[in-house]
Amino acid sequence: QVQLVESGGGLVQPGGSLRLSCIASGTISRLKEWRWYRRAPGKQRDLVATVKAGGDHPYLVNPVKGRFTISTDNAPNAVYLQMNSLRPEDTADYSCYVTELRDGVLREYWGQGTQVIVSS
Repeated sequence: QVQLVESGGGLVQPGGSLRLSCIASGTISRLKEWRWYRRAPGKQRDLVATVKAGGDHPYLVNPVKGRFTISTDNAPNAVYLQMNSLRPEDTADYSCYVTELRDGVLREYWGQGTQVIVSS
């Protein structure tokens, strides 16, 4: 079983930066892909970014391209989301997600989320 814990959220002014972290722990087999999602108040959960477990093939959705960066920083069981030039519309609960290949079965895990508020 894999547990995910996010950190790094908080209140920031427009134009500011935050760095979210997501650390996996527990009995970990082979992690495959990391994702960050966000859910703004009253809205559905949206994909923000993905990256392969080795750090390859980062992908960012259009609203955050050029402002956010997803990376693993060569850490075997972690993913990060560097968020720059934050806007009020980035306010959301951010959750990380990972898939794991264990005994031939692809499993998925979610973190509990970390809140990001962008406001002056």
